[in-house]
Amino acid sequence: MKIGAVRESWLIRTPVLTPAIDGSILRHGKPQLTFPLSDRLYRGVVLAVHGGRGYESTWDEKPYETLPTGKRVYVDESDVVTFLDPPKELIPLDPASYNPAAYLWKKIEDIPEERRHHLLQLLEPRLISRAWEIASTRYDNPKLAKMTASRLFSTGDAETSLEYFSCRTSQGPLIISWINFFKMAVFRSNNGQTYGRVCGGPVVSTIVNALSPLYFEITEAMEVMATEEPCDVACKFGDGLLAIEDYPQGFPRPSKHPYPFDDSVVIYIRHIGPGVCVGQAWQEGKELQQVPQRLCSDILMVKQKQYR
Repeated sequence: MKIGAVRESWLIRTPVLTPAIDGSILRHGKPQLTFPLSDRLYRGVVLAVHGGRGYESTWDEKPYETLPTGKRVYVDESDVVTFLDPPKELIPLDPASYNPAAYLWKKIEDIPEERRHHLLQLLEPRLISRAWEIASTRYDNPKLAKMTASRLFSTGDAETSLEYFSCRTSQGPLIISWINFFKMAVFRSNNGQTYGRVCGGPVVSTIVNALSPLYFEITEAMEVMATEEPCDVACKFGDGLLAIEDYPQGFPRPSKHPYPFDDSVVIYIRHIGPGVCVGQAWQEGKELQQVPQRLCSDILMVKQKQYR
């Protein structure tokens, strides 16, 4: 199908690739969002071709595009990146006309669960911070505010279970430089309380975790203590000596946390989409006069697909 064959108007969703031909969305007769069209246009596009006789079915579309280099680019994941980091050619819609967090949630929901881990490579640290900012508008919508990325982060589910998250951050202290990429296990104990631990990662962190497993307790939280920004849950590390009645098979027993995790470290989490969260780690300090400080940059958390 050639772009030159288009005669009528079209319905187009968010752009995901590099400019090819200029296009625009009209809103109340005025252009509100302008962007270029890629070679394959976009998913969900309905074209009036040669008097309306042509139609490009969404069933015929592939979930990816193959670049000239042979690299495969998945469109759903690219949608999320484009939304968080739109090209300068785009004119943003009026924020009052839609909820950015709801839009981001839908974009993440469009990504199949087995492919959401791609976001860990695609979202660089500044875009993770942008996702945290956008997630703040989620609390403006009561229905959206009740939605959760994981059932284990929802205190209403009493079923004992286990989930793993792959996490990405940066700019962590040199003493814990391995925190740039790590895994997090979340599980529910028989007492109904939800716990977790930092695990996985490079060989150095694996050894550290075996000697001093970094367990934490998950509780509901309304806001980040240091900034008073809204959030959903808090992962409280404490001193590490948690009285866990039961934990997954193969997990080590809790032990006292090493520095800096013994200094009242808390990870505050916001849900941004199904199976995806963004968090902030704070070292709040055991001393009352101690000023809270960030432990690392914002953290992207993507739940790993569970195979049965």
